[in-house]
Amino acid sequence: MVKVCSFTGHRAIEPHHREGMVELLMRAIAFAYDEGCRAFYIGGALGFDTHAAQQVLLFRMSHPDVTMNLVLPCRDQADKWGAAQADMYEYLLSQADTVEYVADLYTPGCMRTRNMRLASLCDIMIAYVGRERSGASQTARMATQLGKRVYNLYPALESGEHMLTTQA
Repeated sequence: MVKVCSFTGHRAIEPHHREGMVELLMRAIAFAYDEGCRAFYIGGALGFDTHAAQQVLLFRMSHPDVTMNLVLPCRDQADKWGAAQADMYEYLLSQADTVEYVADLYTPGCMRTRNMRLASLCDIMIAYVGRERSGASQTARMATQLGKRVYNLYPALESGEHMLTTQA
């Protein structure tokens, strides 16, 4: 049985986290892979999700048994994004092994439904959560409540230690 790793995180990456983000994400992906994860599921938002998708694609180049899968809230998610952001989104869509939309058009509940889907799919969740009141925090709590292992990269980036920590 293939194990699944999902990602959740804030749209805004703290400026002082940017330098260490790529290295820590790659280490977290390698950790999940060593734990048996071969399917990686990402919510397709700006910020952390985009960084995670890019790193999974790089990892997949040397690990062809890895899949990068998108679970998206709605088909019109990127309609109001800037040109560069929309281009990256289209690239990620073209590189995904699977794309799942939880709604055709935006609805008030589609983000929460997407978050629950990411939480329910995973065996391991890699998070970037630095504040309690956010969709990323909600997703990490959902995964924890479902008994999933959640590793939050935010504290490691904040401390500069770059160690994976389990979310309480």
